[in-house]
Amino acid sequence: MQPQTGSRRKFLSGAAAGAAALGFPAVAPAQTPITLRFQSTWPSKDIFHEFAMDYARKVNDMAGGQLRIEVLPAGAVVKAFDLLDAVSAGTLDGGHGVVAYWYGKNTAVALWGSGPSFGMDANMVLAWHEYGGGKELLEEIQKAMGVNVVSLMYGPMPTQPFGWFKRPITKAEEMKGVKFRTVGLAIDMYSAMGAAVNALPGGEIVPALDRGLLDGAEFNNASSDLALGFADVSKICMLQSFHQSAEQFEVLFNKDRYNSLPDHLKHLLRYAAQAASADMSWKACQRYSQDYVTLQNERKVKFYKTPDSILQLQLKIWDEMIERRSAENPLFKKVLDSQRAFAQRVGKWYGDTQVNYRMAYNHYFAATSKS
Repeated sequence: MQPQTGSRRKFLSGAAAGAAALGFPAVAPAQTPITLRFQSTWPSKDIFHEFAMDYARKVNDMAGGQLRIEVLPAGAVVKAFDLLDAVSAGTLDGGHGVVAYWYGKNTAVALWGSGPSFGMDANMVLAWHEYGGGKELLEEIQKAMGVNVVSLMYGPMPTQPFGWFKRPITKAEEMKGVKFRTVGLAIDMYSAMGAAVNALPGGEIVPALDRGLLDGAEFNNASSDLALGFADVSKICMLQSFHQSAEQFEVLFNKDRYNSLPDHLKHLLRYAAQAASADMSWKACQRYSQDYVTLQNERKVKFYKTPDSILQLQLKIWDEMIERRSAENPLFKKVLDSQRAFAQRVGKWYGDTQVNYRMAYNHYFAATSKS
């Protein structure tokens, strides 16, 4: 029998056409992924940098080889507080941080987490951002700031400690003259208590405490504080504060770079932030609680509840401060008015419907709890 080459070629080409018509997947040629150069505002040992890596991993896993985020720690390209300008200019494609770090450009951005947020927790502030007008207001503020960025807000943070000190703070007067680290609008709050405030990035706080340049400081949570070495320079931490009781993270992209991506990849970046928000909340419950125990049992840190008199003073100071800042900055007032309207409705619903979880906790664990 003679080979029928022509017939075979016809058959193969016909079969390929038939497969395409039936929707069988074709083998796509290999493609080079779009790479986004990304820096966090956190040291590599901080759990916050891990959260930045978690977001990038979600994007990379879902992008199917089309997009890849490469994450660098603070200082790899620019200093932590210079990230916004670097992303806006295109020196970096994106980054991970908090909007309070950009407080010096427009005080209104610090309202995404600084202060009592009219009784909202961090998840409620994120709800306001997504569904109550916050997203649009942030875009308006960024336009006024003249920055070329896209911000994705995610990751509700638990209430942050009042601070680490040399001895317990029993009344507000003991803050007078204390050299203290905080950021954003919390600077106004601690300054009004009489502290001498110095805003420093996370990686610089403990060295400053060690050298005596600071007497006290706040950063964020048990895991970060343990990793950064707070327990090496202090054994006293005051828990609970209204200075940053509802903060969240920001994933930042250069707007031109972001807009150049295909629509499906832009959607992927946004939805990955939502997925990372939930994941971060779950991981924080696990890791923060473990490290809280480690700080007490292994590092011999004593935790104290901030006195109610100080918390009440914080609210009074905040009211005076936001009145002054609103008069100075119309965008500040616009954000406050939006948050207040949302908080009044959502806070009532939440407070009326949520059960007292502490009651159940005490029922089961009060006899063994040391807190």
